[in-house]
Amino acid sequence: MRICIPVTQDLGPQSPVSPHFGSAPLFLFVDTETGEHLALANSNQHHGHGMCQPLKALAGERMDAIVVGGIGMGALNKLRAAGVEVFLAQHPTVDETIQAFTAGRLQAVRPDMACAHHHGHSH
Repeated sequence: MRICIPVTQDLGPQSPVSPHFGSAPLFLFVDTETGEHLALANSNQHHGHGMCQPLKALAGERMDAIVVGGIGMGALNKLRAAGVEVFLAQHPTVDETIQAFTAGRLQAVRPDMACAHHHGHSH
């Protein structure tokens, strides 16, 4: 599977997971079978509240799921409408997050779990 995880900096598997999808500076795409990873800058990082364009920010990259520290309702709805599963990150690094994902220990993000606020708030 190819998983996308918003991160605060590119340190490969040790990259810190960002607390919020839309304002993350980078997205790290990880192939859970090969361990290959690709960092992509978030071109939509500086947007107005509720104006996140997740599919534009992800630049057409293919992914099977996204694991986020937090996400707004608008972005969550847009990703779900595009058929992308969204899961809640509960670990500080990409490596730990991928291990939990492949073990089936991550919870899918429900609409009632979406952030009502934005930038700089952890979840």
